[in-house]
Amino acid sequence: MAGKTIQIYVPSGDPRQMRIAEITTRIVRAFEIPRSQLSEFLSRDESAQVGIYFLFGESDSGLPSVYIGQSGSLKQRLQQHNVQKDFWTRAIAIVSLTNNWTQTHVTYLEWFSIKEAGSIDRFKLENGNTGGKPFTPEALEADCEEVFDTTRLLLTTLGYPLFERLVIQNIAGDSPTSEVTYGCAGKGGASASGRYTPEGFVVLSGSTARKQLVDSLQNYEPFVAKRQALLESGKLIDSEEMLTFTEDILFSSPSLAATMVLGRSSNGWLDWISSDGKSLDMIERKQV
Repeated sequence: MAGKTIQIYVPSGDPRQMRIAEITTRIVRAFEIPRSQLSEFLSRDESAQVGIYFLFGESDSGLPSVYIGQSGSLKQRLQQHNVQKDFWTRAIAIVSLTNNWTQTHVTYLEWFSIKEAGSIDRFKLENGNTGGKPFTPEALEADCEEVFDTTRLLLTTLGYPLFERLVIQNIAGDSPTSEVTYGCAGKGGASASGRYTPEGFVVLSGSTARKQLVDSLQNYEPFVAKRQALLESGKLIDSEEMLTFTEDILFSSPSLAATMVLGRSSNGWLDWISSDGKSLDMIERKQV
């Protein structure tokens, strides 16, 4: 992937408030809007444009969630969502610098964004339905997919990797391209595979974890809540004697990933081992 120059402007000077991002050679602009700052965005001319938007928050299980929509008037629609939807804390509005998008553009972008977010499944989708693909002329469809690619990059840069796969697949789609797969095994049928990525450590689908937690972990509320959220979402299922990962799951650290697998406190840098017997620490940290 070629390098990109992404400009982020903070109108208030406070990076916790509204931020405006764009790739300097493209015509797409993203506004990241804290809910408490919504009036600041609505006072801007861009809020009256045609556009797509993303509402980010947390689901009842504590997992990140998103609602994806489009409107001929972002101002009107976001005002409605401020009254009617409780879950979201930040919105991202996407508009055209040339202000030449039509309803067809944003209807296609909404459909395509929901489809992609659903297939990648990193955020819980709050949309009630995905709808069908709208009729879109071939040339306009190509333009929309270029806009989507820019939107994807801007969202990720702002901290919302909605459209980024946890483990990049090769062209054939049958195996990740990362160089090393690590294993972690222990009592109670725990046997997992994982990969170290720029975002953290990913435990791969099909891995198994120990069902019974040691006493010290049973009383550690943040860990128990994380485990329960994975079970409630179906990403971790109870297979009688053990727990099974039904999809790739990202953890903030190798140690948290290994602890989830082993059911006990773990130093993941030492417990994740490559096929040739080297620890994650030896491969990823000792070489730095």
